[in-house]
Amino acid sequence: MILIHDGYMIDPKSGREGNYDILIDGDKIVKIAEKIEPRGKVTRINAEGLLVAPGLVDVHVHFRDPGFTAKEDINTGAAAAAKGGVTTVVLMANTKPAVDSEETLHYILDKGAKTGIHVTTCANVTMGMQGKQLTDMRKLATAGAVGFTDDGVPLLDAELVRRAMEISAELDMPISFHEEDPKYIENNGVNRGKASEYYGIGGSAREAEIALVERDLKLAEETGACIDIQHISSKEAVELVRQAKKRCSNIHAEATPHHFTLTEDAVIKYGTLAKMNPPLREEADRQAVIRGLVDGTIDMIATDHAPHTAEEKAKPITEAPSGITGLETSLALGITELVDRGYLTMKQLLRLMSTNPAAMYHLDAGYLAEDGPADVILIDTAAEFTPEKYASKATNTPFTGWNLKGEVRKTICGGRIVYEA
Repeated sequence: MILIHDGYMIDPKSGREGNYDILIDGDKIVKIAEKIEPRGKVTRINAEGLLVAPGLVDVHVHFRDPGFTAKEDINTGAAAAAKGGVTTVVLMANTKPAVDSEETLHYILDKGAKTGIHVTTCANVTMGMQGKQLTDMRKLATAGAVGFTDDGVPLLDAELVRRAMEISAELDMPISFHEEDPKYIENNGVNRGKASEYYGIGGSAREAEIALVERDLKLAEETGACIDIQHISSKEAVELVRQAKKRCSNIHAEATPHHFTLTEDAVIKYGTLAKMNPPLREEADRQAVIRGLVDGTIDMIATDHAPHTAEEKAKPITEAPSGITGLETSLALGITELVDRGYLTMKQLLRLMSTNPAAMYHLDAGYLAEDGPADVILIDTAAEFTPEKYASKATNTPFTGWNLKGEVRKTICGGRIVYEA
């Protein structure tokens, strides 16, 4: 048994908060009370001065395994997650081979089960992520996929998207979309505007996101599918989601820490370390993303943790791959940029990072309750730290050297301590 005592607990699902002890037995929370005096052998964790919260749930993560394990693998990715307070991840399916077969799906789930955290994965919408032929979504769901996505590649065939949505609605499973129409993009990862002008390239226009978001919101309303508009980046897309949500309850959207923290100025300052798809845009877009998080238009924060090697990121801006890491900095960026600046309460931030994403994927996670999962993190919300050393294989982040607030002291997953600062 583990006793977490004298901490300040927040359960974002029920809204309950205060000074509570938590008793864990096996992989379950067995008691929450103001004071617990257990009998028998118990490991005591003094949480005085710390915030006790549910383990975070990140529904947009790339572990690059199988196929690209020089960048990351399931073990190192899980270690990075634990360090960041993330106890449940939903992996994207752009591996090699893609997650379009039961064989690849089982490889990921079997390897993930041997890590210290809960590793789940989406399966692909289309075979080989080619956008032409649907996978056997029903069979992949039975085999253990928690959702569907071709993240990393936009789906351009509207009729195929409609059929995929109809099947996902039948299965009551979410389907997530990377919304970038290539006909509006000359160079991925750099906003068409100040940043593209700085590099003398065409860049990526906001219309790329707007066009596909508009299409998929309409299709979701028509089919009843539960959809996730991934890594939303433009003010227009935020507004489209806002209006669609007034008409339809099955629409969700996620924002990344980099899109609520940075603008295209970061691409000029940090180069390829701030190159990602969709790109960082203007200050008005960043503010729109924050407003969306505040008013519930955007109901999840997800990292899009996208590791690459240093050699890859050392290439010129037009050749380097898009994407940054995020698992080890996401909570601190949320505290530093959203809570400390008065946009959100800590309870609201935790809801965006645990309860809401767990609910969309029908996961038993993101809350603290008796008979609930023993996935718990201890956070020193006042501690300042500078990200420098990472559990991830990759270091492709512009946030190295930043002064951030809010450090994870302990991560407990399934009743086991999987990270200690």
